[in-house]
Amino acid sequence: MAKQKPSIPKGTRDFLPIEMSRRNYIFSTIRTVFENYGFLPIETPAVENLSTLMGKYGEEGDRLLFKIINSGDFLNKVEDNFEDYKKLLPKISDKGLRYDLTVPFARFVVMNRNEITNPFKRYQIQPVWRADRPQKGRYREFFQCDVDVIGSNSMLNEAELISIISDVFTKLKINVTIKINNRKILSGIAEIIGQADKIVDITVAIDKLDKIGIENVNNELAEKGIPAKAIEKLQPIILLKGNTEEKLQQLKEWFDDIEIGKKGIEELEETFKFAKLYDINFPIELDLTLARGLNYYTGIIIEVKAEDVNIGSITGGGRYDDLTGIFGLNDMSGVGISFGADRIYDVLNETNAFPSEIEAPTKVLFINFGIKEQEYLVPILQKLRKNNISAEIYPEHAKIKRQMTYANQRKFPIVIIAGANEIDNKQVQIKNMKSGEQILVSPENILEEIEKII
Repeated sequence: MAKQKPSIPKGTRDFLPIEMSRRNYIFSTIRTVFENYGFLPIETPAVENLSTLMGKYGEEGDRLLFKIINSGDFLNKVEDNFEDYKKLLPKISDKGLRYDLTVPFARFVVMNRNEITNPFKRYQIQPVWRADRPQKGRYREFFQCDVDVIGSNSMLNEAELISIISDVFTKLKINVTIKINNRKILSGIAEIIGQADKIVDITVAIDKLDKIGIENVNNELAEKGIPAKAIEKLQPIILLKGNTEEKLQQLKEWFDDIEIGKKGIEELEETFKFAKLYDINFPIELDLTLARGLNYYTGIIIEVKAEDVNIGSITGGGRYDDLTGIFGLNDMSGVGISFGADRIYDVLNETNAFPSEIEAPTKVLFINFGIKEQEYLVPILQKLRKNNISAEIYPEHAKIKRQMTYANQRKFPIVIIAGANEIDNKQVQIKNMKSGEQILVSPENILEEIEKII
């Protein structure tokens, strides 16, 4: 058999132990904040029915769904006419990898509505998949850390989510700006320019403003059939300058007789009012170009931008009024945000902001000189583990140089050595690998000395 060069699909990655330690640090930090706010964990399958996923993310989202070919002899069921893709698709594929965690969550709520208590506060940390073009900060397989409240219309939920954002990025030491808008504002803008029926095309286009610039946004709007006069009328709105209060005042004048726009302003003002009650450590900006491309958003929308790394949004979300209605459960409003763990990782990596201690998850290495030393050291090793100090023993008798090289490469902060003299005197030698200091202690006092070092 010919040798095969190992490879993985583009947009996916292997993770080395140090990378996993750093990722787990991110997950643990986010999970701790979620639970501190009273959110409960759930999980959903990686594979969902395509009927659950299709049509929920807009035309662009449908194109990026990873669809799974049906098992078995499915080709016998396929008609000869391959021209109509949408008719062909259900015959060869009726399942897909989840695109996000929000739509599966809505499906979960409907299927488990008799088992949960509303308002239902859940968090979910799992991978999602998108058939996107891989590039910096954009992967085909990546983790999302979602937190949602469903079954409550209160704007206090939006303020709580903003506070969660503040707490997470304060703990991770990432400098961010929190951007906020409202889809009702965007609907009002579409009415102002006389293009209410083109709201989806307008939001998809202006959401790309930061990435492609105003000229390309205008070109895309024109390609979607938006008249030149309407595009011209849109310019001063999406490029509106000033602080939040000034922008809201200008919007009030524009939306004097547009009810949906006035409702959006009211929700924004309420969210800002509640947010002031929390200790938010980062600026909150009203950004009228923020649209969030997903079709299911209906109210407040939020995005978080890292200030020290050019990487795009690292957190985003918003209010969805009736996502569960698609699955037969009406009038169930929800709101949530999603932390992009992989982009957060890239930010921390680029700014060298990972704590140094996570590079040495195991604290103590016991040097192995042979059978007699093993018999003496293993009970001490187990004593450390039972006191929640991570430790390991080198598994075989090898030269001290080899074992110390292993200790250095693994970045153990402490090495414990016991030869014939130490055993005879009922002691062990503790070496601080950072300072080089070595001390002799009895097994009874080992915990106290190790705690001083770590």
